[in-house]
Order: sequence, then structure tokens, then C-alpha cells
Amino acid sequence: MTAGRGALQAVVALASIVPLSVAAISLARGPVWMGQAAPVATDLDSHFRYLSGIFLALGLGFASCIPGIERKGPRLRLLGALVIAGGLGRAWSFIQVGAPSAGHLGGLGIELGLVPIVLAWQAVLARRTSSLPPRPRSGQA
Repeated sequence: MTAGRGALQAVVALASIVPLSVAAISLARGPVWMGQAAPVATDLDSHFRYLSGIFLALGLGFASCIPGIERKGPRLRLLGALVIAGGLGRAWSFIQVGAPSAGHLGGLGIELGLVPIVLAWQAVLARRTSSLPPRPRSGQA
């Protein structure tokens, strides 16, 4: 096994817990769980849950990259680009409206900090593993 592969898989697995858990709670409870006073405007609730569904799919997409992560570069880069674009939107909100809550600041750190690191790490791992001789299949010597 290539050095760093397991560590990268663990990081992606742990990081996938964030969108999966937040999306599940958001789909179930709507924006009220984030401090919005009830009743919430129906359009806000609809849009919030729609985006939460996308967030859930994003988390599932990242989780699908864990097995064979060294070969999942194109998928990981697409998912990462979506997350980084969202992080840029969050950063623009920070500039325009002000600092969000601590949870959203943590999200910003993941979006514009951790995700680019994961993408670079995967690229290095992919280059390193592509230069290794192929491993024999099980049952072959």
C-alpha cells in the first residue's frame, strides 16, 4: 500500500461526516435548527432543504471516492470545485454581511482550506501510485 493513501482516505471519511450529518439534520428540521424563528417563510424553507439535498449528495459523492481514492481524481476534483465555489460564496457573504456563526466559519475553513489540501494530496498520491508497478491480483504470484 502506498504511504499516505490510508491517511487520505481517513481524512476524506472524517470530512464527509460534516456534509452528511448537517444535510440530514437540515433536511429533517429545516432552517429552524439553525436559529431561524418559526414559522419560517415557505420559500426560505424550500430553498434551504433543496440546498441541503445537494449537500447530502455532495457528502455521498466524497464518500464514494474513499475506496480507490488514488484513482478518483476527476470525481474528487469536480466535487472539490463545487465545495470551493460554495466557500467563495460564503467568503463573499462574510465580506458583504459580516462574520457568520462559528459553525459556518468552520465550514469556510473546510471549503477554502481543507478541500484544496485534499485535492493536492490526492494528485500527489495519484502520481506516485501511477509510477508503481502493478500489484499482482489475488491468486496470482
